[in-house]
Amino acid sequence: MSSIDTGRAQDRGVREIPTTQKVWHVVKKGSPDKVLKLVSDAQVSSKLAKGEVLVKVLAAALNPVGFKVMQIAPSFVARKPYVPEHDFSGVIVDANDSSFSNGDIVYGWIPVQTALKTRLGALAQYTRVQATNLVVKPPQLSVVDVSGIALACMTAYQGLFDEAHLEPEQSVLVNGGSSAVGAFAIQLAKARGCRVTATASAKNEEFVRRLGADEFLDYTKAPLEKQLSENPPSPKFHAIFDAVGLLDPSLYTQSPAYLVPDGVYVSTGPQPKTIDAKEMKMTAKALWQIFLRPRWLGGTKRKWRLVQVKHRKTDLEAIARMVSECKVKPLVDSVYSFDDALKAYEKLMTGRAKGKVVIKVDDAA
Repeated sequence: MSSIDTGRAQDRGVREIPTTQKVWHVVKKGSPDKVLKLVSDAQVSSKLAKGEVLVKVLAAALNPVGFKVMQIAPSFVARKPYVPEHDFSGVIVDANDSSFSNGDIVYGWIPVQTALKTRLGALAQYTRVQATNLVVKPPQLSVVDVSGIALACMTAYQGLFDEAHLEPEQSVLVNGGSSAVGAFAIQLAKARGCRVTATASAKNEEFVRRLGADEFLDYTKAPLEKQLSENPPSPKFHAIFDAVGLLDPSLYTQSPAYLVPDGVYVSTGPQPKTIDAKEMKMTAKALWQIFLRPRWLGGTKRKWRLVQVKHRKTDLEAIARMVSECKVKPLVDSVYSFDDALKAYEKLMTGRAKGKVVIKVDDAA
């Protein structure tokens, strides 16, 4: 077993910190294929603030928020150029008086707001990050395995337990069970002792059932709200977790038929992928149905919550314990080389990835 597999890197490699590095830069607003530029002589940001560590990135995982920020965020929000992406694994090369040691193999994330402020992301050979955003990699998993855990799993964790307040023996519907967030939500709910119904296309039924889903709904057969209204679960769901970020609010607006009166509908959206007129019109309709339509005008008599993931060291550590105990398993759809980042984004943007799309930043990892 190699030193990277066991959670420590060779000291000689750790000490060799170059002054320049290869990074991917976002240079303007648009789709990844039009705005990403590979730069070979970017400076290594080695001046660390208190609490920060310097990490040699070994693998980075892509997230939908990455390409959405590229496409939608104005320049005063996302100043150019910046290094995109948030999830990664790597080796500590400057522990900077933190709780880590040089050579520790870690995984974690750079929160979206932090990345926008510093313009430092995960698609770089080196990045600096708050030590509290990292945990040590368990020995049984590879750096590729753990690289895509933090953002998606924390989104699911906070949505299920902070917003929906899901308790053991309750039932939950996970919409989008084959997505990264949905796949983690299934596992987290099962680890909490809940009954899980998951939605996906028919070809992904086996995938979500392997994750622990007790029941399955094929969203391609008929609209989910129609399937559930005609054949409601007994008992009704205590929570619905929408990992898709539906622009069509129907699953929520018709939820009294299948969600208990004090149940909660938690969503990662609505999430327009572009700023074209059709999607913006759908977003406006969803916002009206969810937030503005009063109950006396037919508004939905169920709670709706938006999960906006934020960093909590305790949440990351709780997830790390479940990962170490194999109660939550990381899911990797595909792996690309650093130079093939554009192909990796192309795969992610198909919407057909089952789990995380990962880029090996270090070919030796």
